[in-house]
This record gives sequence, structure tokens and C-alpha cells, in this order.
Amino acid sequence: GSNLEPQEHSMEAAAVPQELPPDRGAHELFGYVGIEAVLEQMKVKTMKTGFEFNIMVVGQSGLGKSTMVNTLFKSKVSRKASQPSQEERIPKTVQLQSVTHVIEEKGVKMKLTVTDTPGFGDQINNENCWDPIIKYINEQYERYLREEILITRKKKIPDSRVHSCVYFIPPTGHWLRPLDLEFMKRLSKIVNVVPVIAKADTLTLEEREEFKQRIQQDLKAHAIRVYPQEDFDEDPDDRLLNDRIREKIPFAVVGADQEHQVNGKRVLGRKTKWGIIEVENPAHCEFPMLRDLLIRSHLQDLKDITHNVHYESYRMRRLNESNRP
Repeated sequence: GSNLEPQEHSMEAAAVPQELPPDRGAHELFGYVGIEAVLEQMKVKTMKTGFEFNIMVVGQSGLGKSTMVNTLFKSKVSRKASQPSQEERIPKTVQLQSVTHVIEEKGVKMKLTVTDTPGFGDQINNENCWDPIIKYINEQYERYLREEILITRKKKIPDSRVHSCVYFIPPTGHWLRPLDLEFMKRLSKIVNVVPVIAKADTLTLEEREEFKQRIQQDLKAHAIRVYPQEDFDEDPDDRLLNDRIREKIPFAVVGADQEHQVNGKRVLGRKTKWGIIEVENPAHCEFPMLRDLLIRSHLQDLKDITHNVHYESYRMRRLNESNRP
């Protein structure tokens, strides 16, 4: 400071060390210190370690589950059987198939696991067809719990828990089927269920809106809490955002894995006799809303609710069972 007295100035100057290495500038040692610097540290650490996200798709055969997942992440992350035989098309029981990929974008790595459920709802008698799915989800909780209670546990526990379950509703235009209601009623208690109307291009805009209203009435009448749940809205801003999302649920989506030329641009879409249905156009379908929910705005929230709510309730139940005489 120029307003200091000469003696004070000389004492302060003498206290500054003179043997600093020439290659380390003052901006590295004595840079700006602020709380927001923590965000940069977290960003660098996340980019180095990456993160995990596990998604499950459930629905009848032919609703476009694999195509939707490939469209969601813009890559072939869902594996399809090439020309399955007649016996392989409809499994006798519900089988679960998981495929894991490492996706990297702009230096950020994500370990993505997609779990498909072929055979769900394809039988004449679909009684208890959700049991293998519930068993699989609980097995992932159990695997995480066993790693967590070890005396010498890993620095980073592998996370195979299902963070989001996307349930595909057939575009019937009527009310929800008993199978849909029973599945979401049971699964919404242990996992984040996001319902979507599959192949929404088979419905007109009026039919789509009426069908969505009927589904919302069914969910409310049967007390089914799909994601995002109102009970977990802690911040007022989050509540406003989630209220707008809840008004749109279930999302009417269309999946496509081919690009077409529209007005000089290459867009993902489905080509019909009447034109091209653009998947990423909000005026054509609500796929962009689903993508924003799962990836852009609520991915970390899905993981937090899975860990703090669903896994925590499973952990408490298991530990209470083990402590009983």
C-alpha cells in the first residue's frame, strides 16, 4: 500500500521470501481463493474418475425399447439379437440382459449399463411376471450392501444399482392395463419409475393428450408415485421444475436410429408417407423432455434418490432382519 509509513513498508518487504523458484509464478502460489474453487476441483476429479449410470427398460416386445435407448445416447448401447429364430423371439419367462458400455464425451467418462427385460408381458398368463425384475433390483442392492459392510472395503464400491426404470406403455389410447398398474405400483417402491408412451406417432395429438390425462388419473387413483416424486422436492425451485415435469408425465416418445434430410439438415426421425417425424423436435414428440430429464437435469438426482431413499430403505430392512433373534 502506498499509504504505509516507510518503516512498516520496509518490514513487510523483508518478510517476503526471495528464494522462490523462477518457474513458479505468483499466480500459482498466491492466486485468488474463493469458495467457488471447490466446483472446479469437483469437476476435475469427476472427469478423471468418471461416473456410473444404470438404466432399465421394461415393456412388451415391439415397443421400441432398444431403439429408444440407442436414440437416447446416440450410440448402439442396446444390443439386439441379429435375426432371432422363432423360438428366441418370445422367451418363456422374463429374462434380464445387461450390457455395459463406457461412453466418453468432452473428456467426461460415463460407465453406462442398460438392462433389458425381454419376455415381460408377452405371455398369455402374465401373473407375477414382475418378480424376476424385483429380484434383480434387490440383488443389486444386496451386492452393494455386502461391499459396504466389509471391514476393509474398497475405496470406491462398484455401483450396479438401477438408478432409473423407464416403463414403456403401449399406445392403446385407453386406460392403463392391470399389468401396467400392478407393475408400477410394486416397482415404484424400490426404484425410480419413469413411464413413457411408446411409439406415440401412432396416436393423433388429440388422442395423445387424452391418453395422457387418463394415465395421470389412473396413477393418482391408485396412489402410484412415479419419478419425480413430490415427497422428495426439498428446494422451492426444484418443486417448480418438477411440477412442470409432472404435468407432462408420461412422455409421449418416438425412437429412431436413422437420419433423414430435412431443410438441408440431417435429423433423426421416422419416414412415413405423410412426412418425416423428427425425434428431437418438441412439436413432433416429447423425446427431448425425456432426454433432458434422464441426462441433463436429473441424472444426479436419480442417483441420489436411489442411494438415499430406495437403497436406504432396503439396507434398514435387511439389517433389522439380521438383528432379529
